Amino acid sequence: MNRRRFLLQSALAAGVAPWAVRAETRGPILGQGGFRYRVVPGWGQLGASTPVDNCHGIVCDRAGNVVLLTDEPKNNFIVYDPKGRLLHKWGTEYPGAHGLSLVVEHGREVLYFTDLKRHRVFKSTPSGELLGEWGWPEKTGRYAKEDDYRPSWTLHLPDGGFFILDGYGRDYITRHRADGSFHSIFGGQEGGITHWGPHGGMVDFDAKKRPTLLIAMSDQQYLLRLDLEGKALGRVPLPGGNPRQIRRVRKNYFVAHLADNWPADRNSRGFVSVLDSELRVISNVGGTPPEYDQNGTLRPMKHVGETFLHPHDLAVGKDGSLYVAQFASGKTYPIKLDRV
Repeated sequence: MNRRRFLLQSALAAGVAPWAVRAETRGPILGQGGFRYRVVPGWGQLGASTPVDNCHGIVCDRAGNVVLLTDEPKNNFIVYDPKGRLLHKWGTEYPGAHGLSLVVEHGREVLYFTDLKRHRVFKSTPSGELLGEWGWPEKTGRYAKEDDYRPSWTLHLPDGGFFILDGYGRDYITRHRADGSFHSIFGGQEGGITHWGPHGGMVDFDAKKRPTLLIAMSDQQYLLRLDLEGKALGRVPLPGGNPRQIRRVRKNYFVAHLADNWPADRNSRGFVSVLDSELRVISNVGGTPPEYDQNGTLRPMKHVGETFLHPHDLAVGKDGSLYVAQFASGKTYPIKLDRV
């Protein structure tokens, strides 16, 4: 008799609900405090007909479906239902597919995504109809050639305006109006933006509803807050992390860390942090419990176990489930974790 059947029969004999036994067989609980999770085994694994390479971007739409962006040219976009079943797939022309944002414009959902190899940003419908694209900002005079421009992510304002992070190129941030036209450019190393820093991020709002940019400064191990003109407003150190993307859900921020010793050790593993409204870490999913010293300084964090390899992006479902897309992880499909 296998362990699962034995546990179920034992539970029934003892009057324990079978769902509790199913949960017990699904692996350890990850995270601390009010943000603890357990992996859903086998979620989203589609087989040879729908392969993935690096799983770079992931978002949830209003219906609760999960949209994955991978640089696998056979199917750049894979759309799952919440149970991990394939709904549809599209895209074969984005070899450098990287950052993915889902935005509601005039009541409809649209996707913005970047391509490192094509040096462009694209806008499309969820089904793949192309609505717009933006190439390298040649007229700004900040770039000698197109190859210098490798946009990593887009950040969006409520009025339809957006920012593009050149996280793999020259570290500039370009701002565009709601109609897509160029507005301004700032940052870069001469503007105080450290190279291998501005990877992902979001438009955030303070208590007075004023928008700011909150940027995941990857290899620099901190979050950077800027005003909309590029003035630095502060930073939040995340020692031992490597923040690649930030997602805010109500009062909490979720941060995907690529690895705890990247780039010195590219085999080191990552984890996911949950932060409170004051940007203090309150849970590390797949990582050590957060510890602050008497001065309020966060002690270095590390991964725990082997749940994750290189988390690159994440999404939070309507029911609080966590979906994690990974880079350089042996062509692994996204990982779904249920909140417990």
